[in-house]
Amino acid sequence: MSSDDGLGREVELASRLLGNVGTVVHGKANEIRLVFSALVCGGHILLEDVPGTAKTVLARAIAGSVEGTAFARVQCTPDLQPTDVTGLSVFNQRERDFEFRPGPVFANVVLVDEINRAMPKTQSALLEAMAEQQVTTDGVTRALPDPFLVLATENPIEQEGTFPLPEAQLDRFFLRTALGYPGEEDELRIVEEQLRVHPLERLRPVVSLDEVSEIRAAVQGVYIDPLLRRWAIRLVRATREAEGVAIGASVRGSLALERAGRAWALLSGRAYVTPADIEQLFLPVVMHRIVFTPSFVAGAREIGWEAAAVEFRELCLGLAPPPGVGLELEASAAP
Repeated sequence: MSSDDGLGREVELASRLLGNVGTVVHGKANEIRLVFSALVCGGHILLEDVPGTAKTVLARAIAGSVEGTAFARVQCTPDLQPTDVTGLSVFNQRERDFEFRPGPVFANVVLVDEINRAMPKTQSALLEAMAEQQVTTDGVTRALPDPFLVLATENPIEQEGTFPLPEAQLDRFFLRTALGYPGEEDELRIVEEQLRVHPLERLRPVVSLDEVSEIRAAVQGVYIDPLLRRWAIRLVRATREAEGVAIGASVRGSLALERAGRAWALLSGRAYVTPADIEQLFLPVVMHRIVFTPSFVAGAREIGWEAAAVEFRELCLGLAPPPGVGLELEASAAP
């Protein structure tokens, strides 16, 4: 992107941030960009993946790349209490009064590991934090730091002893994705890099919290054509009519898809959104917000959820076709 677009500095900051995290998490440029799309939009991520795919490393790398960022990790177990996440008031004998001791949620980047192993009461303690960026305890509301990013993980294989997230809480996540296993060359590089010291030990901050705020503000200046915005809404509405759907995506899905498109464009070095951006983001943003019928779930288990998701996207694209080929959505179209 040229400086004429007016977002040259923010694009350079975003590129620096993505590149720094990429020195630790190899071969996952698109997945890292998805996570940062949520961060700059004030959203949260659900990483549904098998163990050992660098989810914790990614969270620590994000926190380590931004100067002054606090990182916290919550390991979910069935005996985890809501106050273990939010914090609680304890009696200070010296002061003869109760004082609040903040929990791990009072950090900029919070990794909630295996969130579906926590009891529903503990899971719900995260709802207010994720939706309102605040925590209310003992009748007192306390603001959480800004920026605030929750990366929650789930193991999609082992389901024994877990408590599936309810639809209302799934809808709070800006998008859902998976890192997956690295390629052979990337895996070899990972092994060689960790012969002596973990790459996280060498990671240094490359941007400040104020510069992250600049990137977030710049997303508002990314141009999206009115036809593209309407198409994104029609795609989400198509999930409410598609075969195999019991409950379609909510309005939060429309809001998230439009915002994610602008963030993705900025992180890709553009000041405008393209139809390809919306199509690529559709599944990560919308799929977890949908309740499917038992017949669809049964079919998905036979062919695999990834293949079923692609088929579902094609079905929605048939119900809501993209804008015409003649529509030009280049930077020159921006006002």
